Amino acid sequence: MLCPQRAAAMAIGLTSIALLSGCLTTPHRQKITPVTSDLPRELDMTTLPDYRVAPPDILIIEAVRAIPKPPYRVEPLDVVYIRVTPTLPDEPISTLFTVDPDGTINLGPSYGGAVRVGGMTVDEIKAAVEKHIAKVGLKNPVATVNLAQSQAAQRIGGPHLIHPDGTIRLGTYGAVRVAGLTLSEVRSAVEQHLSEFLLSPKVSVDVGGFNSKIYYVIYDGGGSGQTVIRLPITGNDTVLDAIAQIYGLPAVSSKDRVWVSRPAPAGCEHQRLPVNWRAIAESGETTTNYQLMPGDRVYVAAYPLIAVDIQLARVIAPIERILGFTLLGQSVRQGFLNSAGSGGTGR
Repeated sequence: MLCPQRAAAMAIGLTSIALLSGCLTTPHRQKITPVTSDLPRELDMTTLPDYRVAPPDILIIEAVRAIPKPPYRVEPLDVVYIRVTPTLPDEPISTLFTVDPDGTINLGPSYGGAVRVGGMTVDEIKAAVEKHIAKVGLKNPVATVNLAQSQAAQRIGGPHLIHPDGTIRLGTYGAVRVAGLTLSEVRSAVEQHLSEFLLSPKVSVDVGGFNSKIYYVIYDGGGSGQTVIRLPITGNDTVLDAIAQIYGLPAVSSKDRVWVSRPAPAGCEHQRLPVNWRAIAESGETTTNYQLMPGDRVYVAAYPLIAVDIQLARVIAPIERILGFTLLGQSVRQGFLNSAGSGGTGR
């Protein structure tokens, strides 16, 4: 005959098994899309639509033409071309000069050293150079000055992160909103913005980091939680590629319960594409090795019995502890009673 504690434990355990089994066998109400021939898959892939940038993509922008609108005033680190006639014998002036951080250019010791040009226009630099060279004894020197390179190109060029507000920063030229645009639209938006500061600007735009278009791999831990892995879309990802990214199926995963969930707009039913993993991995079949699209979820379920075992352990473990403490208390009490009885008999 079973003691009351064990009988209660068995009753609770059987009830838990019945409840857990009922929960696990309840089917999910999802639309399962049958395998059709028009879905892109491993040997019949499609190209994704024009890429539309979004945070946190990284854009590479290079200034093809960045000529400041006149009158432009030269700044430190700008480069100017200066040619002077006449000059001293064997010491011509016909070269590029970089404006030093202090706003000067150095014509050399024979021509009196540095000339301050920072903050001047090209015409003002021409007059300043002619006046400076006249001091060394040259009569009526004539200077030709052209702006060879300005800091405008350096402020524009390089990698640009799309910020959470959908804009990129162009230094002193401010911000441009580019989220949701294609690359050609981004180029037009940047050139239109720069036209306020530059003369007919031209830029090239490319994507340096595809960070906004992703898919997910989700595998069930068999009642001990789910692991979600976020992976970037490369354009030709398949279910096999997705599983390879997580180094294969976990030990608790069921090879017969894998599918792709494809999201849909609000109010529309999403797609659930069943995946025959055994056929893909063991036979090389491509029928269900679907090409993944941005936002897809590759879901890998666990073995049902593993989920039952884990959930049942969670229910029974606290009961076992309570019963263990109860039995321990009864044992200690019985020990005290026996000790008291033995002592009384001895006297």
